[in-house]
Amino acid sequence: MYAEREGFRALELDVYGPWERGGEPDAARPLLVYVHGGGWRVSHRSRPPRETRDWSSGAFERLVDAGFVVVAPDYRLSGEALFPAQLDDTLEALRWVRAHADDLGVAPGRTYLWGASAGGNLAALAALVTGAPPVAGVVCWYPITDLSALDHEATDTYEAHLLGGPIGQNLDLARAASPVAHVRSGAPPFLLQHGEADTWVPHDQSVRLADALRAAGGSVEFQSVAGADHFFGGATDAEVAEIFQRALDFLVRLDTDAPARAR
Repeated sequence: MYAEREGFRALELDVYGPWERGGEPDAARPLLVYVHGGGWRVSHRSRPPRETRDWSSGAFERLVDAGFVVVAPDYRLSGEALFPAQLDDTLEALRWVRAHADDLGVAPGRTYLWGASAGGNLAALAALVTGAPPVAGVVCWYPITDLSALDHEATDTYEAHLLGGPIGQNLDLARAASPVAHVRSGAPPFLLQHGEADTWVPHDQSVRLADALRAAGGSVEFQSVAGADHFFGGATDAEVAEIFQRALDFLVRLDTDAPARAR
């Protein structure tokens, strides 16, 4: 358990590391915090990205093999609490892992975030909002980044459930929940990967964040996947494996280039 919220269930996180295969904690290991998707409304911390769940060597296992300790936290879903509860919980998980870095065998200065869909929104927010624990890089798969560009009148969308009503009636909260509104100079490097034919989260959502980061002088890589829907639907197994590998290579490259003081 990493947090207790009054009136809610205890919040837990799962940790994946080399000790699962007989290895020992290593203080030099980087940390990856994976934030699950599900429209802020469903899913679970134990579930890696949907498109990787049938792999014989799973996503978390591959990340551990690449040298990372992986932490996957709970957060309150929108049926339990409205925004900003989900962001508050993600930030608390980051604080907890930093406070327990020695026990986990990680270097706090080498903390990275990866989120998919709604988890990509939370990962981006956690990397950008004022006062958040610092992170060294972020991977976002098909994230929601600008709620103001979505349907303002709809009442039965994931965004409306997150805010407690239609976006148009909750514009201040929608802005607070939009990573584009928090972009700043000095943001960590981002990799955004998004299907061009996404029917759940418009491809333009990633374009908006990439443009805002570049305008602020940030480092951002953007991979558009031609013909792919949400969850990279329509992409071949080989293409999905390449998308994952590009994300992993991005994180490894950032960590290899991390300043010595972070180690």
